[in-house]
Amino acid sequence: MGIYLNPGNIDFQRSLNSEIYVDKTELIKHTNKVINTEQQNVCVSRPRRFGKSMAANMLVAYYSRGCESKEMFGNYKIAADPSFEKHLNRYNVIHINMVNFMKRKKPVSDSIDYLSQRLLHELKKEFGDVDCFDWTDLISVLEEIFDAKKIPFIFIIDEWDCVFRIF
Repeated sequence: MGIYLNPGNIDFQRSLNSEIYVDKTELIKHTNKVINTEQQNVCVSRPRRFGKSMAANMLVAYYSRGCESKEMFGNYKIAADPSFEKHLNRYNVIHINMVNFMKRKKPVSDSIDYLSQRLLHELKKEFGDVDCFDWTDLISVLEEIFDAKKIPFIFIIDEWDCVFRIF
């Protein structure tokens, strides 16, 4: 659908096409278990080069309404889990790679403003039929879209620690 909103599964497909792929789909099983609970905020913290971006792309491919991923996951451990189809491609996913924003604008506040504008642009393109009070207020827009559509948003933030590396 969009660059940040429901971006699809092409990045995870690239991982599956690679010579070496290690099945980490049991992370999906854990994430499914904590959706809509007090433990729903999950942080995957690993050393550099240990597959965090691949895991983020996997979660995007699994949860995003912007694609059809059933066949993609069919040969992996998650396909045998009872929660597999319940959550597959059912959510509005916002996937943000923080490096893309932090390298673009300085100071950090400008990067955050730019990110907000980009997200608002994609949300308005996709959900322009929703009557939002203020299309410039990201939090309000997300709340009103959820209230109108009753489809939760899942945020997947990759390279969240780049603020410490770049600045």
